[in-house]
Amino acid sequence: MVAILEMKYCSECGAPVELRLPPDDNRPRHVCTACSTIHYQNPKLVVGAIPEWEDGRILLCRRSIEPRHGLWTLPAGFMENGETTTEAAMRETLEEANARIAIGELYSMYNLPYINQVQLLFRARLLDLDFSPGMESLEVGLFEEQDIPWDELAFRPVRFTLQHYFADRKTGNFQFRIGDLESPMRPA
Repeated sequence: MVAILEMKYCSECGAPVELRLPPDDNRPRHVCTACSTIHYQNPKLVVGAIPEWEDGRILLCRRSIEPRHGLWTLPAGFMENGETTTEAAMRETLEEANARIAIGELYSMYNLPYINQVQLLFRARLLDLDFSPGMESLEVGLFEEQDIPWDELAFRPVRFTLQHYFADRKTGNFQFRIGDLESPMRPA
């Protein structure tokens, strides 16, 4: 079970909060001692794309930020308020690779409850070859399956998504993938 992030003050009125079980709820929440606002803590959505060029190569980004600085990933990041999942995937691809894409169908979804995340990756078509590293990338490049830096991929959902993607592409039958991932540092 993931620990509740500590909160001291209400974001509505500034009064102290306390951890308690609200009526008709099933888990402790931070509740304001003055205005009774209940502060819910929910998972974050990480949204991205699998940008494919016409010849089948996939666009990857080498990270210039933590976590996993220097490793490769698909363009993805935290969804912002006020945007759709497809808008988030397009924005992240533009921010990380200065690349424009046409979004296809949702391809994979991984639940990572140990870090309070849900990761969503869409199939996408790269619109042109006018791309370059964004602020969060050291470099970007197009890779054929055999050239993917498999041992240098930053995140397990990206690895699993790419493995399934290339397998599905060989059969011509793309299937939606869903998985629940446990902490890689789980005690034995």
